[in-house]
Amino acid sequence: MRSNRTTRAVSATALGLTLALTAAACGGGDTGGETSAQASATEHNDADVAFASEMLQHHAQALTMVDLTMERELDPEVRQLADDIRAAQAPEIETFTDWLIDWDEEVPSTVRDHANADHGDGEAGEATDGMDAGAMDMPGMMSAADMTALEDAPDSAFQDRWLELMIEHHSGAIDMAQAELQQGRYQPAIDLAEEIADSQAGEIEAMETLLVS
Repeated sequence: MRSNRTTRAVSATALGLTLALTAAACGGGDTGGETSAQASATEHNDADVAFASEMLQHHAQALTMVDLTMERELDPEVRQLADDIRAAQAPEIETFTDWLIDWDEEVPSTVRDHANADHGDGEAGEATDGMDAGAMDMPGMMSAADMTALEDAPDSAFQDRWLELMIEHHSGAIDMAQAELQQGRYQPAIDLAEEIADSQAGEIEAMETLLVS
């Protein structure tokens, strides 16, 4: 199980580095291919809407996974990683929400909508409640069964299981960021996609190291 997840993580890391190199080679805000020819500071397209809507829901599940670490005993490095994920992704959810509102697009419900009603204390087994149809088909999304198993994992197994699932989750986010880099039009969304790809590739590397340490 771990070896399969780690293989996917290595591929995701390589992808993140490739994206960064491609962007650097193009220079400035250009990201190569279709995007560099049509990027706009003000206009957006369907790919931008899909990126904001889907990544908002994807990030929300990541924060729910972070919530599950709150009462657990973790290595200091893992605790810091969980804190870093929250610090990065919570503001990005706000950004995606603002974009969708500005574009007169529907803001999707997320797993956090239910949890936030109880100040973040929702059950992981309710991880799919309120999510848009099709959300579970996004790359790297955990099923309700995955989330329940994580929540119920004994302390001795929780940390490694959390790292394995978060590696898979991050790998999916990189896939989604790649789609935006290739197809998006709205330059701020393209820039954020590049940041997500780079930062989450770095976090995957850190989590792989923690798993084998």
